[in-house]
Amino acid sequence: MFWLLNSGLSHQIIDVVLGPIETRMIEEAPKQEEPPPPPPPKIETPPPFVPPPEIAIELPAEAPATTAIQTTTTVRPTTPPPVAAPPAPTSRTAPKSDSRRPLTQPEYPPSSRRAGEAGTVILEVYVLENGRVGEAKVKQSSGFPRLDEAAVREVKRSWRLVPGTENGKPVPMWGQFAVTFKLTD
Repeated sequence: MFWLLNSGLSHQIIDVVLGPIETRMIEEAPKQEEPPPPPPPKIETPPPFVPPPEIAIELPAEAPATTAIQTTTTVRPTTPPPVAAPPAPTSRTAPKSDSRRPLTQPEYPPSSRRAGEAGTVILEVYVLENGRVGEAKVKQSSGFPRLDEAAVREVKRSWRLVPGTENGKPVPMWGQFAVTFKLTD
């Protein structure tokens, strides 16, 4: 076996067993041309201003209601009810951050970091009675939509706050919070 490989006879055996390799050129099938798409339908342009139709509704004239006194009594009227006291002043406190649960900073969007975007987003946050965030919206933008979206997403996802109170009881209430994005590199 070694002698066959060394002398080159193995190549002749392989050529005899496998035979010559044939190649053929295959022509491409002719492409069928598709008809062009139909032209878009012609749409009439509306006139620039269409005045509303004038509609006149005529109501039958009814007899005017009389304001004359119909009955009389000899009983004197009772004393008027006492005037209600003005409502007691309410003590309200706005929602605030919980010192036991510090507020988390949103993840800096990588594309904003590369672009060098920085700024402060002021958010209006609706804090529920249990301290969770019910809704958050941007009151004043940082000037970069990606930073604004990252701040709103983080506030809704993980912030827990001390709810606002009214007369000592927690109530759902809107509060303002600022989130600052600052590049430190």
